[in-house]
Amino acid sequence: MTDTMAPKTGANAEVASGVAQFFTPIVHELVTLAVNGKQAHWHVRGINFLPVHEFLDTVVEHAQGWADEAAERVIALGLPIDARLATVAKQTAGANPKAGFKPSEDTIADVIAQIDVATEKVNAAIEGLETLDPSSQDIAIAIRQGLDKDRWFLSAHLSVS
Repeated sequence: MTDTMAPKTGANAEVASGVAQFFTPIVHELVTLAVNGKQAHWHVRGINFLPVHEFLDTVVEHAQGWADEAAERVIALGLPIDARLATVAKQTAGANPKAGFKPSEDTIADVIAQIDVATEKVNAAIEGLETLDPSSQDIAIAIRQGLDKDRWFLSAHLSVS
């Protein structure tokens, strides 16, 4: 019988398992951000509708790309990852913004809150992977940098001079 949880590459089983432990929650939060970001994109309203509407597509695209990169790292180390929507929904139950049209300020606040949750998961990975797998830590650091930039761009729509 084949053990589907054993690494299928030359990676150390402990490293692969540790990376999966840190990257799976990141993938789940980024999938959630992508799905809810698209929902926000469709329903945002307000004076700054167009730039927020368009940038939310960018946030979604980034979240999808980072989720793919993190998931592919786990796969490259030989372990599976479960990012089916039903699984993601069970793991990220707190991330369920109200449906329907919303003013851009509320939409931005919701998306920023989701970015913050994803950032917490990424921070845990950065810390936990430092000695376990620096290559995977590099991926987490790059994701963190991107999340910070997207958060900044969204926050700029709320700032008043």
